[in-house]
Amino acid sequence: MNVFEEQKLYHTSQEREDYDNMATLFSLITTLEFLERAYVRGAVPEEEYTVQCTRLLAQSKTVMKLITNPSMASPRFESAEAFMRHFHMDHPAAAHRLSLGVPATVEHAPIEASALTAPASAAGAQRVAETTQNFITLMDALKLQMRAKDQLHPLLSDVLRTYAPRGSRQEHEDDDVRAKLLEWLILLNRLSASEELDDAQSREMLFDVERAYTSWFQSLPSHGQL
Repeated sequence: MNVFEEQKLYHTSQEREDYDNMATLFSLITTLEFLERAYVRGAVPEEEYTVQCTRLLAQSKTVMKLITNPSMASPRFESAEAFMRHFHMDHPAAAHRLSLGVPATVEHAPIEASALTAPASAAGAQRVAETTQNFITLMDALKLQMRAKDQLHPLLSDVLRTYAPRGSRQEHEDDDVRAKLLEWLILLNRLSASEELDDAQSREMLFDVERAYTSWFQSLPSHGQL
């Protein structure tokens, strides 16, 4: 071997494309890590963070489909976590965000103070209506036996985007319920495109969603009467 000769990672066009895809995913994960840290420090406005994080998550999801493609010539990776372990990527913030598949603004659902303190206002009424619609849509989907990742993940993301604790009296219970919904979001996000929830999981998820809806509805002033 000539030590001065350039050593190629690939020998075919397919191998070259595979390495290009892996390099793209590596850069996306690294960028996501820096974005998460910037958001935590308050260096990125909330609205801009949400847009950029959503874009990075979508791009990562698209590239992951190429990385896990059976036609890939180089070693395939079953998940983003496996990819990060293989390349010794110490990016915990990006790993957490990829496991959820939604921005932190959806995970924690920050809402306007007016929606909390004055639920009878226009902003509060709109938030209540939107949250109710999101809950009902998800529950109906589960009752109609929709179990695929691409069917349920967007609906659950919409619920978490609007659902938030609405009073200190129920704060602990609301946190527990929300944590359970986040667990389902992570589980759905980790499913492959061909996987679905089984019967037991579907019933359990419906139970948890109905519990969350009941808890949220009962926390509204006069039980949701605007």
